[in-house]
Amino acid sequence: MFNFKTPTAQMLGRWQPWHDGHTALFKKALADVGQVCIMVRDVPSDSEANERVPGQDDNPFNFPQVLTQISRALKEHGYKEGREYVVIHVPNIVDISYGRGVGYTFTEHDLGEEIHNISATKIRAQMREDGKLD
Repeated sequence: MFNFKTPTAQMLGRWQPWHDGHTALFKKALADVGQVCIMVRDVPSDSEANERVPGQDDNPFNFPQVLTQISRALKEHGYKEGREYVVIHVPNIVDISYGRGVGYTFTEHDLGEEIHNISATKIRAQMREDGKLD
């Protein structure tokens, strides 16, 4: 059972769509920390952009669809929402601010060239070409 007081890794992103690279990162974060909170950003379109962050019009999946994609993909690897991870919908977080001695770290995982080359942008383009996405 997911315990909100237990140390937890955070994964913040759009997940448009969730893909094998995201699953690899999830597995690494889970192995390192023990449970993961996957945060799904609600990103503005280009027309809603501001000076801090450009808009991103290529977000074809809404939160319920992203949640389903994540749950299905992780279930295939034996993970269950509410046990190893939770998924939450969050605002358009563009900055993580912290003070001194806050009790957490920032970790970039090198998952290798093959995983780093997986691109949601390319996946969306292929989905459109295959008629699976408008």
